[in-house]
Amino acid sequence: MSRINGFVGRRNFIKLAGIGSVAVGASATGSIIWQGEKAIAQQPSKPEPKPQIVDPQEALKTLMDGNKRFIEDKRMNPNQSKLRLQEISAGQYPFAAILGCGDSRVPAEIVFDQGFGDLFIVRVAGNIVSPEGIGSLEFATAVLGAPLIVVLGHTKCGAVSAAVKGDPLPGRIGAFVEEIKPAVEMVRNKPGNLEDNSVISNVQYQVKRLEESSTILRSLIKEKKLRIAGGRYEIATGKVTLVA
Repeated sequence: MSRINGFVGRRNFIKLAGIGSVAVGASATGSIIWQGEKAIAQQPSKPEPKPQIVDPQEALKTLMDGNKRFIEDKRMNPNQSKLRLQEISAGQYPFAAILGCGDSRVPAEIVFDQGFGDLFIVRVAGNIVSPEGIGSLEFATAVLGAPLIVVLGHTKCGAVSAAVKGDPLPGRIGAFVEEIKPAVEMVRNKPGNLEDNSVISNVQYQVKRLEESSTILRSLIKEKKLRIAGGRYEIATGKVTLVA
């Protein structure tokens, strides 16, 4: 029996059904309704994708393995096909949420070698915690089921640099810089490069703020359903190092 794109061919279909009338209904991979010379394929509904990872440690390992592939130029580019688009059209189940900086040089899906539907990403200059960001991450974890949040800072961060310098800033740029200054003060007298130390301190500070600012996130952490980690991305090499 011939098949066309997974469907039974028209002539053989009519023979199989024993009918030569204008309208014929049957089922192959979906139902087929003949209307004159035109066949309309009605595909069955697609099943919803199931949660991929529920263990925080497994989620973190998956991210770090992806970053290792990225820096070694061995990317797999997973979940980036048209089939994946169809699969996630029914719903999303990201295995991790990222609170990252808005810097164009730090695209999380590429950095961690992930694809469509894998990561729930919140981006804001300086990867700072805000009410809107907290709400977004509560949604990603409590509603969508992501077992991991990573606060991702990076080297050469303009927001951190501005906080270190402390110069007056125009418009509302100063608003997010103010949220980084406490982290800078924590390491101001620490040996080493103040800006580099401040990048790490800011990640750790924002992780702590997340843990302290949301009863929902604290509850998930207490139930061991969530981990909040912190990472530092090296702009020049692409490597992510865990710092919290």
